[in-house]
Amino acid sequence: MTASTVDIALFAAKLGMVFLAILTLAAYLVFAERRVLAWIQDRKGPNRVGPLGLLQPLADLVKLLTKEDFIPAAADKWLFCLAPAMAAIPAILIFSVIPFGKPLTIAGHQVPLLIADLNVGLLFFLALSSIAVYGVAIGGWASNSKYSLLGGIRGLAQLISYELSMGLSLVPVVMLARSFSLTAIVDAQARIPFILYQPLAFIIFLISITAECKRIPFDIPEAEGELVAGFHTEYSGMRFGLFFVGEYINIIVLGGLATTFFLGGWHGPVLAPVIWFGIKTLVFAFFFIWMRGTLPRLRYDQLMHLGWKLLTPLALLNILATGWWLVAAS
Repeated sequence: MTASTVDIALFAAKLGMVFLAILTLAAYLVFAERRVLAWIQDRKGPNRVGPLGLLQPLADLVKLLTKEDFIPAAADKWLFCLAPAMAAIPAILIFSVIPFGKPLTIAGHQVPLLIADLNVGLLFFLALSSIAVYGVAIGGWASNSKYSLLGGIRGLAQLISYELSMGLSLVPVVMLARSFSLTAIVDAQARIPFILYQPLAFIIFLISITAECKRIPFDIPEAEGELVAGFHTEYSGMRFGLFFVGEYINIIVLGGLATTFFLGGWHGPVLAPVIWFGIKTLVFAFFFIWMRGTLPRLRYDQLMHLGWKLLTPLALLNILATGWWLVAAS
């Protein structure tokens, strides 16, 4: 095999493994959430399908694939069909720039454990996360339903607002690593993770990605008690499944990004680097689940107040303080 053929084969293998791992993790994260919430609420949760209920995600997939999939008569059909894909695909693409392990040497080839090592990986993440906003907005608009439209408008305002604080919270990370490459950011944390240098940026980023995931206490775009299901009220079958799975893929991807930016990525003692990355990412997933079983939903004015009047000014002040510290230390 020529060098180019080996490179293509390794790329295809990494792509397939990452895609399979993300979809499997997303499916079983749904199962884990149902079991953890059941434990918090002193009930059993899914335990009938397979041993300990472990085949429940497969049963849910079969149900979604076999349910009737309909489109409202007055809906914009093209946009209605496009919105679920725009909600799920950008989250999967973001994972392509996340390094999830130490580079390996295979058949004389140095194989980095990520799909694409972009020198602007952080900007690539911000660009794709902004595209995901359109899935919520288009789904609410195209359904031609007042409940879906309200959910879409709420989601659009929320995601745009917290996109700003999330991006600003990452500026000090770039200043410390002196690179937009996620690989360089992880390498810069080989000795000390950035969370110790930037605890405020980490807190702002964590709150912002919780809002980006539309999780409690920021689940206002869905708000089942008010809007039935918000922007995806009119969706059924596998189109609803794409919205649903997209949320959990987003949890995994944003947990992986938080690990990359603040917790040293795959760096850690004793265990294999890939295992360290997986543990740190799953800790974030567990945190999101725990919050859902613990916190109440914010009001909409509280949501906007937190984003624009607290997180954004704090992120700007943190950038100024980081710049002053770097200049003073040089």
